[in-house]
Amino acid sequence: MLLRRLARPLLASSFVYDGVQAAKNPAEHAAAAREGAALVTERLGTSPLTESQVMTLVRAHGVATVLCGIALAVGKAPRTAALALAALTVPLAVVNQPFTAKGAEREARTAKFVKNLGMLGATVIAGVDLEGRPGLSYRVSHASAAAARSAQLSARSAQRSVHDVSHRASHTVSAAARKAEKAAQRAAKQGRRAAKESRRALAGVGR
Repeated sequence: MLLRRLARPLLASSFVYDGVQAAKNPAEHAAAAREGAALVTERLGTSPLTESQVMTLVRAHGVATVLCGIALAVGKAPRTAALALAALTVPLAVVNQPFTAKGAEREARTAKFVKNLGMLGATVIAGVDLEGRPGLSYRVSHASAAAARSAQLSARSAQRSVHDVSHRASHTVSAAARKAEKAAQRAAKQGRRAAKESRRALAGVGR
């Protein structure tokens, strides 16, 4: 946590500085912005931006960069601020690409382009930093494993319940059979006793 509190302002400082410079002195950035805007409008088939529109675009980009940099530095929605800075860095990388330049301008653009790529990577990493909390994929896999364990326990419980019911039913049937057998034995015994008494009575009458 302490390292994040130190690292975020360090990362944001470059963005805040560049944003302030662009907002205060848009003319210094207008040439690169104009060329980048021309590439975009040419691809879209729209009319090129005027000088005033280019200046306004540079200032707006600078102000947005400053605001997002400050938010990242103070830890106000840091992930959102970092991802916003990453998005704001993309057009800078586009206008500073060195592939269409030559000579000294190509070398200068290459330095800026590499810097933009590095800042883009840093802000993306800061934007996906979960501060030690588990990510979505971990939570999904953990929930799936928990659901599987719960289903397995439920299945085992159901099996035990079926076994208990079957055991009780078998015990009940066995007990009923034993009772019926005892009742039959008692009835047979009573029948034999009655037959003996009948024979004795008949023998007494014959005498």
